[in-house]
Amino acid sequence: MPKNLFQEIVFTLLMVVVMVYAMVCYNIALDFGELNNTVFVAAFSELWYMGLIAFVLELLVVGPLAKKLAFRLLDPASAAPILLTLAISAITVCFMCPLMSLAATLLIKQPEAANFLAVWLQTTAFNFPMALCWQLFYAGPLVRLLFRAAFVYPRRNKERAAQPAQEAQPAQAMQEGRDR
Repeated sequence: MPKNLFQEIVFTLLMVVVMVYAMVCYNIALDFGELNNTVFVAAFSELWYMGLIAFVLELLVVGPLAKKLAFRLLDPASAAPILLTLAISAITVCFMCPLMSLAATLLIKQPEAANFLAVWLQTTAFNFPMALCWQLFYAGPLVRLLFRAAFVYPRRNKERAAQPAQEAQPAQAMQEGRDR
């Protein structure tokens, strides 16, 4: 959907905020043993640095890789756009979930060295189903809707507004020709 670097950055930023905030809330709720209002507030303390990590990973590494792999699986010229979107989203989660779980294991959980691999694998296993479902059913559609509202719909409205003016010009010229 993004057509240039600025749009790519905006789209990535929106997606990162929605995904990271939800996943941080999920992990805090797992630690608390329940979801309560404290979780939503506590998540903001981790959002800034986990979001920064996710933004850099997504924009520079995972995003381009996910698109490349999705375009290998599906032909962009003939595949339905929804299939391309779902493929890119699913591949992104397949890479981002282990990487972000690794960051959370290192920065937040900080297990002893002997248990590091086990904690990272458990964190990834707990996060993956949530991340995939959240991305495919909620975050992805929401962010694409917000993105279209900001970038696509205003452009379409401008194009539609310009069409009657362009169509009116030949009609006006014909009218002026008759008046002469």
